[in-house]
Amino acid sequence: MKLVNTHKLFWLIAMFLVFNQSNAQVWTLKQCIDTALVHNKNLQINRNNSALGNERHQETKANLIPKITANADYKYFTDLPYQLMPLTAFNPAAPEGEFREAQFGVPHSINANLQLTMPIYNPQVYGAIKTTQMAVELNELQLQRSEEQVFFEVSNLYYNAQVLHHQGRFIDSNLVNANRLLTTIRLLHEQLLATGNDVNRIALQVTQLTAQKENIASKYQQVLNGLKFMMGVPLTQHLEIDTAIFYKERADYARSTNLDLRILKTQNGLLQSERNTLNRSRFLPSAGLFATYGTTGFGYDKQPNTFLKFYPIGFTGIQLSYPLFNGTVTQRKINQKTLEIRNNELQYTLLTEQISMQIENATLQITVSGSTVETSKKQIELAQSVYAQTVLQQKQGIASLTDVLLADNALREAQQNYLNAVVDYLKADLELKKLNNQLRTTN
Repeated sequence: MKLVNTHKLFWLIAMFLVFNQSNAQVWTLKQCIDTALVHNKNLQINRNNSALGNERHQETKANLIPKITANADYKYFTDLPYQLMPLTAFNPAAPEGEFREAQFGVPHSINANLQLTMPIYNPQVYGAIKTTQMAVELNELQLQRSEEQVFFEVSNLYYNAQVLHHQGRFIDSNLVNANRLLTTIRLLHEQLLATGNDVNRIALQVTQLTAQKENIASKYQQVLNGLKFMMGVPLTQHLEIDTAIFYKERADYARSTNLDLRILKTQNGLLQSERNTLNRSRFLPSAGLFATYGTTGFGYDKQPNTFLKFYPIGFTGIQLSYPLFNGTVTQRKINQKTLEIRNNELQYTLLTEQISMQIENATLQITVSGSTVETSKKQIELAQSVYAQTVLQQKQGIASLTDVLLADNALREAQQNYLNAVVDYLKADLELKKLNNQLRTTN
C-alpha cells in the first residue's frame, strides 16, 4: 500500500513539473528591456553619476550662502615679543635716531570669535553655477544614451536568439529528412540497389547536421546568457523568449533629433559657458562681505598682579579683488576653449552628415532585406516541395542520390538566405530606430 502511494506521489510531482515547464513564462522583448532598465548595473552606475552631477551643482550654488566659522586660539608666550621704541617717546630731549627695546603684552593670550563671509559678486562662482547646470543637462543626456545603448544591446541579443532558434528548427527539420533518407538508403543497400558509398555520404550528412545542431544550441545558450547579463538577472534563471519575428512592410519612424547630436550641442554650451567665465574673471572684480565678532583675553600669572581680562572685538568690511596681470594664463585657457568649441562644431557638422547617410543606407537595407525575406520564404516552400518530390522519385528509381543531395543543398541554401535576410532586416531596423532616436518604440 505504501509503495502504491509512493508511486502516486512521484507521478503527481512529475505531472506538476511538466505542467510548470509547459507554462513557463515567455519573455517578450519589451519585458526584457524593462527588466534591464531596472537591474542593469551599468545603468545604475550612470544614474549615480547623474545624481553626483546634481550634487556638484548644488555644491556650487552653496558658495553664495554666507559662511560662518568659529575660531578660538590660546597662546602662552615664553618670551614676549620685542618692539623698538624711539627714545624721544620717553625723553623729548633725546637725540633722533636712537631706540630702546621694549616688551609688550602679557604671557597669556586668548582669542575667540565668529567670522562671517559672504560673496557679493564673484564671476567665477556665477560662471561655475551656470557651467555645472549645463553639466547636469549633459549627464542626463548621457544617461539617456546609456539607456538607449541598453535598448540596442538587449534588442540585438533578443533578435540573435530568435534567429538562432529558427536556425535550430531548420536543422532539426533537415536532420529528420536526412535520417529518413539514411534509413531508405540502408534498405536499398541491403537490397543491393545502393552502394556503401551512398550510405556513407548520407551518414556523413547526418553527422554534420548533428554537429551543427549542437553548435547552434551552444550559441543559443550563450546569447541567452548575454541577454540575462544585460537584464541583470541571475544566469541560473530560466529564460524563454518569444520566437515569433514580426516585420513591417515599411519602416517609417518619426524623425527626432539624434541623442548624440543633442549631447554635442550641450557640450558646446558647456564650453561656451566655461569660456565666458574665463573672460569675466579677466575684467570683472570680485567683491565680498566679511564680519567678525568675538573677544580677546589677556592673562598675567605673576605676583602681585595676577589677572585674566577679556575685551570685545568686532568689525565688518567689504573686500574687493581685481586681477591686474596673471602672466597671460587666463588668455591661454580662453584660446584652448575656443579651439575646443571649433572642434565641437566640426564634430556636430560631421555627425549630422554621417547620420543622414546612415539613415538613408538603413532605409535602403530595410527595403531590400524585407523583400528578400518574403522571397526567401517562398523559396523555402518551393525547395521543400522539390526535395520531397526528388526523394519520392529516388525511391521510384527515377532520380539519383546526387539529385536528392542537390535538392537538399538547395533547401539549405534557401533556409540560409532566409536567415541572412532576417538578420539584415532586424539589424537595419534597429539601426534606423537608433538613428532616429526611436529605440523606445521597440516592442
